[in-house]
Formats: sequence, C-alpha cells, structure tokens
Amino acid sequence: MRRWFAFLLMIALLLPASAARAQAPSLTVYSSVDEENARKILGAFSRATGIEARITFLSTGPALARLEAERGNPQADVWFGAPSENHVDAKIRGLTQPYASPGAAALDARFRDPENYWVSFYMNPLGFGLNTKVLENRGIKRPLSWQDLLSPQLRGLIQMPSPQTSGTAYNMVVSLVQIMGEDKAFAYMKQLHPNVQTYTTSGTAPSRAVAFGEVAIGIQFTPALYQLYFRGYPLLTVFPKEGVGFEAPAISIVKGTRREAEARRLVDWMISPEGQNSLAEQETFFFPVTEKARRQSGLPALRLVPLIKYDVDFAGKNRLRLVNRWLNEVLGGR
Repeated sequence: MRRWFAFLLMIALLLPASAARAQAPSLTVYSSVDEENARKILGAFSRATGIEARITFLSTGPALARLEAERGNPQADVWFGAPSENHVDAKIRGLTQPYASPGAAALDARFRDPENYWVSFYMNPLGFGLNTKVLENRGIKRPLSWQDLLSPQLRGLIQMPSPQTSGTAYNMVVSLVQIMGEDKAFAYMKQLHPNVQTYTTSGTAPSRAVAFGEVAIGIQFTPALYQLYFRGYPLLTVFPKEGVGFEAPAISIVKGTRREAEARRLVDWMISPEGQNSLAEQETFFFPVTEKARRQSGLPALRLVPLIKYDVDFAGKNRLRLVNRWLNEVLGGR
C-alpha cells in the first residue's frame, strides 16, 4: 500500500512539471539565417524571454515557396532572415501581416517597411575577400574598385555566386545597376565574366575557396570573410571605392499566425538593445542596425564602408527580369 501511495505521489509531483512544459510559450520559425548563427541568436532570445523557438531552416526560395503553399493553413509564425527585398515580395504576395513594433520607428528608413510588414535586424555589406598570399605570389596589385576586377591578370581567379540561385549575387547585380546604370552594369558584368572561375550556387561558398587559395578573390557578404580571417587565413576584406550594396535581412510575421503575441515578442526583442547586442555577444560578425548597439571587435565602423542607397523596392519588383537578363547576356555570352 505504501508503495502504491509513493507511486501516486510521484505522478502527482511530475504532472505539474510536464503540464508546464506542454504550456510553455513557443513559436515556429522559418529561418533563412545560416544554421549556426540562427541557433545562437534564437537561443539568446529563448533564454531572455522563455519562449521556445522551433526552427526550420530554409533558404530564401524554398521559404517563400513553403509560405505560399501553406497560405491557407500557415505552419510557421515568423519568417526570420533573407534580405529584405524578399520580404517585400512576401508582402506583395499577401503572405505576411503588419506589426508596428515600438522600436521600429527609431530605425533608419532602409531597415523597415513603411507599412510595418517587416523590419531588418542586422545588415552586411558586400565586399571583396582577397587572399593576400595568392595575389603576392602572382605579383597582382590588390584590387580596390569594381573596375580593378577587370584586370587581365585576374582571369579565372575570381569566385562569386550566381544570381540565379543566390540572393547575395542578385544584390550585387542590383548594386551595380544602381552604381553604373543598367546597360553599363550588364556590359561590365559581361567584361568581368572571363575572370570568374566559378559562379557558385551558395552565397557563402566563395569565402572558402579564397581562404584555401583556390582563387585570389571571392565576392560576397562579409561575415564569413571576417570569420575566416580571425581563424588565421590570409584574407583581407576590401570595399570597392565606387560603393557597395548590402543585405539587410528582415523578420516578418506570417499572415494567420496562431501565436501572434509570441511572434511580436520576437520582433520587439530583435531590434531592442538586448537583441542587437546579442549579435556581437554571439560572435555572428553581423553589423547591428541600431546606432547604439555594440559592434563586434574587428568590424569596421559603418561610416568607413561606402554603402549605396540600395533600393529594396526596385530589387524586389525586378528580380525575374534582371536575373533573366544576366542569364542571357552574361552567362549566355561565355
């Protein structure tokens, strides 16, 4: 009898704990941030708020396709990451819903939707990753501009991603269009083409190739370049003097979410001082979007980066046309 009583007492003690776990707040996140950094950032959010983030990792295209397929019965609460022009696309398609976070008004206009459908929570500029040993061994001067990349000495020594598969490369296309004008930009990319060894499917693949000395130059967003430099690789990150575009990955609340309160909490936290400081604390090598946030050691001050006024709306509305033009005039011109 005593054993039976002890068993019942143990069950009674366990039930509240299991019930609490079942009722713990959570939200489902479709993350287009790379897995390592997404786990770091969302882990910090969960520790700060007690809200469990259940993460599904999807690159930009598959994430949009999943949201579209689930529009009648949404399975995610938040889309986390992917450059903001993709969130413009999601807004146009009616896949997300507005939320005016109290912290959004303080953000630069480049980092928020005027109708509150999305806010950016970090940014990364495009840059050239230079393998200084490869350049020195070949006697090649370090390129400091877009025009310098056209040097015949760099034939077959550059890697960059393909705009057909990579948001990073599409950002480069749009940036060049804004810097040079569309026709001149496509003429430039056609000239650059013989110097490109490989167009990678992944936006971050060039960093590994340039770090390992497979090429002299990799063009991409900067986090992986800085990360590999601090791991001891002979890399130098350069920003072309004519200007560079940048990615400003955003967060949107999925239309029809059943966990709107938790989703709003994530948006609020990501642009709060605590959330912005977590980017440096978690060693993401991401640039914060709020002025007072701590910048990770080793990252340059933003005033030293020649950022252009990247037109997110233009990028979001002209993707198919510009990518097709690149395929026809640049890749097809080989």
